[in-house]
Order: sequence, then C-alpha cells, then structure tokens
Amino acid sequence: MQHRRRKQQREEEDSGLIEKLVYVNRVAKVVKGGRRFSFSAIAVVGDGEGQVGIGHGKANEVPEAIRKATERARKEMISVPLVRKTIPHLVKGRFGAGKVLLRPASPGTGVIAGAAVRAIMDCAGIHDVLTKSLGSSNPHNLCKAVMKALADLESPEQYAIRTGQDVQRVLDNYEFRSWVQRTSSAPEM
Repeated sequence: MQHRRRKQQREEEDSGLIEKLVYVNRVAKVVKGGRRFSFSAIAVVGDGEGQVGIGHGKANEVPEAIRKATERARKEMISVPLVRKTIPHLVKGRFGAGKVLLRPASPGTGVIAGAAVRAIMDCAGIHDVLTKSLGSSNPHNLCKAVMKALADLESPEQYAIRTGQDVQRVLDNYEFRSWVQRTSSAPEM
C-alpha cells in the first residue's frame, strides 16, 4: 500500500499538475440489512498555466472516489486564456441553478472566491479575479458553471479575429484599466 502511494506521488510530480479536492459526499442506500454507504468526490486538476479540468467520481471507498474524480478531470481539461494572470473580460456562467460571475481584477487583488471556485482558479493559474456566486451553492453545479464561464472566455487575439480588426491594434489598445472601468457595474443575470 505504502509503495503504491509513493508511486502515485512520483507520477504527480512528473506530470506537473496541481490536484485539488473540492468536495466529498457520503451517500447512504437503505437495503434489507441496513444502510450501505458509498462516496462521491469532486476534484480539480490544472497545470497553473491556463489548463484546468473538473471530474466527478463515485466509489465505495473515499480514496477510490478521489482517484476516479482526478482521472476524469485530467481527461476533461480545457484551455483558459489568461492576460497578466487574470481573465481577459467579465464573464457569466450558468449550470442548472448554479450561477457565477467572474470579473478581472488588477494585479495584487488575489482570488476573491468561495472554496469551490477558488480551487478551480488556483489550478487554472488565475491569481487576480473577483467572483460572485449568484445562484445555488451546490458544489456540483457551481463547479460546472465556473467551467462553462471559463470556456466562454475569449482572448484579445480571438476578439480581434472575430471582429475583423488588426490583432496588433487590439493588443496595443488592450489595457487592463479599461476593462475594470467598463465592468464597474455588474450586469443583470
């Protein structure tokens, strides 16, 4: 058992990925002889440089549920555009009753977020961001809403291509201060 644990730690160090556990839940199923317990886990995996994924795992034991969740998170990683260690623009995400608002922040602000959102931001490598959970606080829906919001982010280069502008001109005019001033009032969801 100890040997397997050391091997897993070595593999994690080799891969260079950050793994965080967001939530573990014990579920009881009532059967003829009493209650049968199983566990579900939500894990986040990222490289700290714009790649992040979430996974959900279920098993009869906690370590197995965590292993399944991290494995799934590694398979479902997405790329997130970063600008000076923050997000490029204000974005909203929604999944079920979970709603989340992500707003870029000036350098030195830090991650202003709850536990579930903070884990995703840390794994993605986002150091300065303001977030607000507007709907359900259920970690499953909240994590999926954050991932939807991050998937909707658009880099300045993508914006320039979409609007038909010169990429260099957009990058020259792209100032963080202008984003903060334009997003000073939160839009209605």
